[in-house]
Amino acid sequence: MIENPYAFTNLDGFSPHISRLVYMMNYARLTTLRAVKGLSQEELDAHLFEEGNSVGMLLEHMAAVEMYYQNDTLPGVDLSDGQKARWKVGGDLGERGRQEVRGHDLPHYLEHLAEIRAKTLEALTTRDDAWLEEGTAWDIGWVNNHWKWFHVLEDEVNHRGQIRIIRKQLKGRAG
Repeated sequence: MIENPYAFTNLDGFSPHISRLVYMMNYARLTTLRAVKGLSQEELDAHLFEEGNSVGMLLEHMAAVEMYYQNDTLPGVDLSDGQKARWKVGGDLGERGRQEVRGHDLPHYLEHLAEIRAKTLEALTTRDDAWLEEGTAWDIGWVNNHWKWFHVLEDEVNHRGQIRIIRKQLKGRAG
């Protein structure tokens, strides 16, 4: 869909501000895909320390965060029962995640991320720039949809950094 991820412009099917948001989300995903390229199941399941997250857990968390904000901001995006269950496990990154998010190869996580993103993009084609300003009161204050979707990509970028550190540490252990 995007030929040049480094020049944010208008995209067919999206309003101008949503186009820029889509560019940012796609660029964040592009760099995440580069960070996990070629990882084995063993590397995806590895924990650097007892209470740490694995790369697989972080990928599952990225999908869970996006599913959460789909549910919160994009009425009409239907989640299957399986997706809702994954959302609950992936969202927390705690002990349950360490127990349940394991044993999968990289395509498993990448397919899930792609499926969730496709639903997001499809739903965003039906929204306009005014929708970005709509929001709700949270315990932290007024939160609009623009911030919520910024948080989706910000969360991914943060966890991608963790993935890069984990990958570097695993490479150091092997050598």
